[in-house]
Parts: sequence; C-alpha cells; structure tokens
Amino acid sequence: MFRRLRFLIARRHNISSSKKLLNAQREPCQPTMFETVQEVAIYIHRFHNLDLFQQGWYQIKITMRWEDDGYTSPGTPARVVQYEATDLGSDDIIGLWRIDDKENSFFTQPFRIKYARQDVLLSVMISFNLPLGKFEAPATSAVILKFELLHSSILERGSDFQTSLEPLPAAVHEFRIPPKGLLGLHSYCPVHFDAFHAVLIDLSVHITLLKAGSFTPSQKVSSDFLSIGDDAREIFDKSNQVLDQGDVKQISLLKALLVARDILLEELQKLSKAIDQKVDLTDFISNMGESKLISPYVLADPSTAIVGLSDVRIGMRRAASVPRNGFEKSNGILDFGSDEALQSLTKEHLLSASRSVGNQLSFLWNAFLKFHRANKTKIVEFLHDAWAIDRRAEWSIWMVYSKVQMPHHYLRSGNDDSSQHSVRGRVSIAKKINDDPAEIAHARADLHRRSIAQMRINNRSIQDMQVFGDPLRVPVLIVERVVNAPFRTTSGNSYFNSLEPRDMSSILMEPGVRSVNKLSTAGPHRNGRVLRVVVFVHGFQGHHLDLRLVRNQWLLIDPGAEFLMSEVNEDKTSGDFREMGSRLAEEVISFLQRKIDKMSRSGGFRNIKLSFVGHSIGNIIIRTALTEAAMEPFLRYLYTYLSVSGPHLGYLYSANSLFNSGLWLLKKLKGSQCIHQLTFTDDPDLENTFFYNLCKQKTLESFKNIILLSSPEDGYVPYHSARIELCQASSWDYSKKGKIFLEMLNNCLDQIRSPLSEYRTFIRCDVNFDSSSQGKNLNTLIGRAAHIEFLETDLFVKFLMWSFPEIFR
Repeated sequence: MFRRLRFLIARRHNISSSKKLLNAQREPCQPTMFETVQEVAIYIHRFHNLDLFQQGWYQIKITMRWEDDGYTSPGTPARVVQYEATDLGSDDIIGLWRIDDKENSFFTQPFRIKYARQDVLLSVMISFNLPLGKFEAPATSAVILKFELLHSSILERGSDFQTSLEPLPAAVHEFRIPPKGLLGLHSYCPVHFDAFHAVLIDLSVHITLLKAGSFTPSQKVSSDFLSIGDDAREIFDKSNQVLDQGDVKQISLLKALLVARDILLEELQKLSKAIDQKVDLTDFISNMGESKLISPYVLADPSTAIVGLSDVRIGMRRAASVPRNGFEKSNGILDFGSDEALQSLTKEHLLSASRSVGNQLSFLWNAFLKFHRANKTKIVEFLHDAWAIDRRAEWSIWMVYSKVQMPHHYLRSGNDDSSQHSVRGRVSIAKKINDDPAEIAHARADLHRRSIAQMRINNRSIQDMQVFGDPLRVPVLIVERVVNAPFRTTSGNSYFNSLEPRDMSSILMEPGVRSVNKLSTAGPHRNGRVLRVVVFVHGFQGHHLDLRLVRNQWLLIDPGAEFLMSEVNEDKTSGDFREMGSRLAEEVISFLQRKIDKMSRSGGFRNIKLSFVGHSIGNIIIRTALTEAAMEPFLRYLYTYLSVSGPHLGYLYSANSLFNSGLWLLKKLKGSQCIHQLTFTDDPDLENTFFYNLCKQKTLESFKNIILLSSPEDGYVPYHSARIELCQASSWDYSKKGKIFLEMLNNCLDQIRSPLSEYRTFIRCDVNFDSSSQGKNLNTLIGRAAHIEFLETDLFVKFLMWSFPEIFR
C-alpha cells in the first residue's frame, strides 16, 4: 500500500511519468486465478471369475470421459500405484499394466483364467484427471466410467507370446458419476459385465476436486482507464475493491473447494472410526496456509480419531481472534460458508483463501490415498457394506412393497362335504375377486412404471448403467410379504409329528445317510462354521446351467456357500415326477455326504443350511424329492426355498388355451407322464392323482424362508399356481374339481403357516418384465417370453436378493 502511495505522490509532480508507473504497477496486480481438475482414483483389488465360458487371457481396459459434449477435455491417466507386488513369474500373470496415450486409457496386466471361482489379485490404483477449465467449478456434467473386458484365446506361452497377444473386446460395463458426486465420493463399485461374462471385479472409486494450477488473465487494463484527475483514494479502492458480478465464478470455485475439502475430511474421519485406525495429518496441519480454514463438523466432534486435529482447533481459534469483515461465529470460527461472507471478501482475501484451501485439499487427498493403501482390506469391507445398504434403498425405485394377511376365512375345510355351504357364501367370495389377479398385478406394475418415467433420479451415488441406462426397461417387482395366520386346526403340523413313531437314531445310521450322524453325535464343535448348500433344479427339457444367473447372485451374497447344479434329470424330464424326485434325492444326499466328510476332516461344523432353487417343474421335482425317505434326516436343515414360476397347484385351472393345446399334443404324441400328472389326467379319480397327494405331503413345512416368484405375463404356468393362492375360476366351481383344488390349496397353505413358536418368512413376488422391446410374436402371445426371461435376466433377482440378504446367507 505504501508503495502505491509513493507512486501517487510522484504522479502529482509528473502526470506523464505517473501513467507509466501506474501501468507498471497495475499489471502485476491482476488477480491470479485457479484452474481445477477432477481426480478420480480407482483401486482395482481383485478379479474373481464367477461364470466365464471361455478360458484364456483377459485384461481390463479403463477409460473416462465427460457425458456432456461441451466438456472436450478427456480423462487422462495421471498416476499409477502398484500397492501390492504381483507374481510376474507366475504362469497366470504376464507383463505389466500400461497406459495408451492415444486413447487416454489404462490396461491392467494380462492374466489367465483357467477355472471357475478363480481369484486374480491385481492390486493397482489408477488415477484419472479430468480438467474443468478456467472458473468451471463445480462441474455441471456427469462423468462416464467405462470398463472393458478384453479376451485372447491363446493358452500357452511362447517366445513371442507378448507380441502375439491381441485381446479383443468381450464385454462392457459403464458407470455414471453424477455432478453431485464429483465434489467428493468414496464408494465400493463392483463390476459384473453381463450374463455371458459373469465376473466380479472388486474395486473402489474415490473422487475429489483439486486445484490444478494458476494463471493470470491476459487482458490488461488500458493506460487510459484512469483520468488525470484520479486521486490516491480511487486507485486504492480499485486495487482492493469488493467482488463484483464478474467474480461469481471465482466465488463458486472457492465454495466448491470448501465443500470438497469438508467431504474429504468427513470421509477420513468416518473411515478411521469404522476400521479403528488413526490418520496422521501432521503434514496437513503444517501446511494449512494463512486462512487456517477447517471443517466445522470436525471442530464440533471431540472424539475424532484423526491425529493432530486438536492442534488444528487451537490454530483456528487463534487465527479467528480478529474478526474479518464482520463475519464470525460465536465460537470464534470464521464462517466462509455463506454467500454473503464470500461476496464481502476482497480479491486478496479470496485468492488467499482459494490458495490455502487448494493446498489443504492436495495434502488431504494424498493422505487419504496413502491411508487407503495401508488399510485396503478393512476399507473395502466397510465400503462394501455401505454399498449394499445404499443399493437396497436405490433399487427400491423398481420395487413395490406390501404386507398382507394370509387368507383362510373363506376356504372351506377339506373334510366338509355338507351342503350347508350356501350360494351366498360363494357370492361373497366372488365379490372379493372381481377381477383377474394377473391383470390387477400387471396394471399395478404398469402404473408404477409410468410413475418411474416421471421421476427425476438425482442422487450423488455412482449409477450402474445396466440399471440407469434405460430405467423403463428394468423389471418392476411387486413384493408381497405374507403374514402367517393362525392354524385352522389344533392338531400339530410338525412334519416329524405326522410320521409314524421311529427311532431317529436308527434313521441316522441307515445306509446312505451315515454322514449326518457326524453332525448330530459329535457334540460341541471346535468352530462355528455352517455348511451352506444350495441346490438348483432346472425345468422341463432344461439344462443344469439354466439357473446360473441366480446362482451367481447368490454367490456374491454368500461366497462361502456350496452349489449343486442338478444334472441327474437332464433329458429325463418327460417321465414320472416320482422317478425324477428319487434321482434328485440321491444326487443331493451324495453331494451332502461329500461336503460333510470334507468339513469333518477339517475341524467339523455346527450346523447345515440346505436351500433349494427351482424353475418351472423343477419345483415339483424338489418337492417330490423331499418326500423320499432318504431325505428325511436332512429336513430339519432346510433353510430357504426360492420357487421361480413353479406350478405348485398343477394345471387344474389353466386359462391359456394355446398352451393347453400344446399340453394336449404332448400327451397324445409324446405320452409324457409328467404332463399327465400336471393336468390331473394320470388317474380318473382326482383324489388318486399325483398332485393331489403331493399337496398332502409336508414338503414346504420345514423351510425357514419361502419365496414364490411369479409373473402375470407368464403364460406357461398358471398365475395362481405359481403363487399358491385362490383361483378365480375355482371359486365358482361347485363340482368335485373345485373341492379338490381348495383341499390342495388348504394343505399347501397350512404347511406354510408357522407355529407360534417359530418364525417363517413367506414372500410372494411378482416380476413384471418390459416386453416392449420384444414386440408381438408367438413367444409373447403364448406367454413363453416371460417364462424364459426368468432365466435370461438377473436384475430382478439382484433386486430381490440384495433387498433380503438375510434370506440368502
């Protein structure tokens, strides 16, 4: 200031020389502005093969770009850290990661996949920079993060192996980082690619805004800007003037830097507490700069686990002892968060604050990356749990929840043959079912889909483009949790109570089930391990891998589970259900014996959880297998039953005339015994038919969790049969057929109702697929499209499983 006054005094003596001096002094006083950059750090931890169909060499390619074409600067790889050494001498990993400067892309080192559930530890961090340009903070465009799976079928290494390796794109998975997330985001981000390339890439994404550099505007003030009559006061005001409208972007930049710094500090504090590890911010404190700005929430939390924050508080209070511009909180901390305070700053104060906050962000960011590498396992586990909770809330957009009481008051007893059941009672039932339940479910899902179209999804989480790419194409789930009603009879419904008295110890010693005795007689076990087994059973003329998408999602939720993809009935699904059930029971028992023996040799276990997943008539095969005497010792261990479009009540009432014609042809031309059983033509007397007697067996009673998946668009399985509920046509049928149906329904529901001493989860879930892309064809006309869609789409099962993870663990 004194220098400027001296120049003014000199100007009074010589106006000509003063103009030269003024120009010489004003040019350095031009404000130094800052450029900002978005830095996105991606920690790639491991590549886990879930269900790749081809062996060979694989690579992951990563690119990043702005979604808005107005942002022309692409994301460029800025730094790479190999935080754990890989075994370069291994036969499964060759070479190093590399960066393609032409495409601004990053490639992991090639690795070889030879078997299912194989892990490859990559342990590399790649950081991308996306320049925002001058005064362009915060960003208004989203960022697209693209992962490509590259594959080469070369299996053997040779002298010129690396030069001959030419991987080709196999699958792509994209994510969208919304503008809200660009100021600060720390998230687990699993990459799965598609149904034909089912893998899991464990990675976490971390984003912040950083000061990239500074520049001085090229525009200079003309020497004619000041008139000869200007005095010293005018020049002093011009050099320290309050910010005007032209500096709005600079204020916005400072606000964005403040928010990014607060988010980063908050995330550091959260992670340090979650994993019980302290963060050393000594360098951060020593380089805080002039403003000594610090996040208000940190000052208010005396229990912080970040080293050195007490020193920050002391420094803040000292720095805040002298009020500036009149903006000061009651506790002595300056409030730079309000627009009024920022707009009142002089340019010098604004530049000083921006420089200081930018330096703080750089130190914090580097401290965070170092802290992450030092505690990568615990941090990824914490972020994964947070991700699962957030996804459950996010995916609820496509889910409609309801809770209903299990109906029982309008069902007549199976032993009631009297004519006292009046017609008035029938009319009252009909009033409760005025419309087709399938049509009601379809209309309800369609209404919800229209509401999604009007919804503005504006969160700050990373958006999976497999879901958010076209939200209207995503399946809609109507989840109905059924609250169990009291039993209709006072007699016990325990499966073992209904059996003839037998010595259970002798059952455990029978041939074929001796291994189960190891669990029941071994006494206290040395560990708390649980043998979790899930059995998947395909449908009519199906393949043992038909349910692989469900298996893959289950494996992601419970990696320690053992999976049996049943093969014994492939090419044998036209026969008798009893034979198919017997074969399945033998296959399951043999599988369980092997797993029990293996775990017994390695320390034992304390319990078994046996779950089943069936598609279409695979559900009938499962229930038939559970009636086998050899399966009896395992019934106590039944845990979760997931039925995917299963005809549990057969085809006694089927409204699909085209499909019924197809069933008739199968019976006439092929003589399929299972089709006769499904349509109740396997015996002239309905009470002697297979399905009637199957429903009398307690096949559902021992499961702790029962989920029935259905679709109103599925014409292959009657809607009521998949849901085990009342059929509209049966309510008007006074014949023996109507009575038989009600008895079957009653018997099934009585098995599902829980005793008062137990708790059972019973869920009916309608899946409404978007069929607009399929058009009108024979498959959609006869309802086959939706029936097969259960096997070709995994979004619906992902929504369901991650919303109720306790059922699948």
